[in-house]
Amino acid sequence: MRIGSLELSSNLFLSPLAGYTNLPFRLTLREIGGLDLATTDLVNARSLLEKNPRALKLIETRPADRPLAVQLFGSVPEEMRDAAQYLESIGISSVDINMGCPVRKVCRVGGGSAMMTELDRTAMLVQGMVDAVEIPVTAKMRLGWDDRNITAPDLAHALEDVGVAAIFVHGRTREQGFGGAVNLSGIRAVARAVKSIPVIGNGDVTTPEAAKKMIDETGCGGVSIGRGAFYNPWIFLHTRHYLRAGERQPEPAFEERVRVMCRHLDLMVEVFGEEHGCRMFRKVAPWYAKRFGPANVFNKRVVTILSCAEFHCILGDYLDWR
Repeated sequence: MRIGSLELSSNLFLSPLAGYTNLPFRLTLREIGGLDLATTDLVNARSLLEKNPRALKLIETRPADRPLAVQLFGSVPEEMRDAAQYLESIGISSVDINMGCPVRKVCRVGGGSAMMTELDRTAMLVQGMVDAVEIPVTAKMRLGWDDRNITAPDLAHALEDVGVAAIFVHGRTREQGFGGAVNLSGIRAVARAVKSIPVIGNGDVTTPEAAKKMIDETGCGGVSIGRGAFYNPWIFLHTRHYLRAGERQPEPAFEERVRVMCRHLDLMVEVFGEEHGCRMFRKVAPWYAKRFGPANVFNKRVVTILSCAEFHCILGDYLDWR
């Protein structure tokens, strides 16, 4: 798989997932295996240029977190261009432009899905970014604003003409949000609209079989996984094996799930500090516990943790209870 100058070992990608695809989660996934190019949470281009501490935290990385794309949102061409140049200067592998976020506050300022409603203006903004950097510039979009305005194929064609290296497309409209079924025929139309750049499908890929179905039915070059990775951090490793060998690998043992959960917490504390990292982990631990079997006792207590010692006490009590 090639995206511009990037040669990748996998056609499986980590999608941005606001509040979740931070550095600790990316490192956890990379240690499990099967993932190559990952993308950060969406970052406001203006905030990045202003060196806003929150924006800088969103793009925090380490040598083990490579290759890495940063996803930018914004609607001011000069800000998007300058932010891309800054990211290139600090060693980021690729810049992704958010054209798919359905959140009102992003669309209201002309970013996210709003970029799909003005194709000429969007193409000009993107061309300014492509011309300003040597690293690949990609675009993440939805199928369109709503069912009456399916603009993704035309936009993908226009973006390829101005030098975009790949298109990531979520198979829903902005109006759908995350509801309803993913439209595989819509992704297929985007894949057919471009000549030579890869189109990466996205949406509801929660199993290796779903990934293969998306590739087979749309002709896309790979899949990008967001919520599916959070539900199951092993999905990249298992999907890569399934695509190559046509067979499912066994699910991780309970002990391995606990080990990875603890490793994830350790990384959260390293990156965010103990109290803040533990507070953030309150919404992470229950996702691991979904595959533990009976876990109500654990879930009720883990959402209150303030320290690592408290977490390990709760985990120890749960293991004794099991």
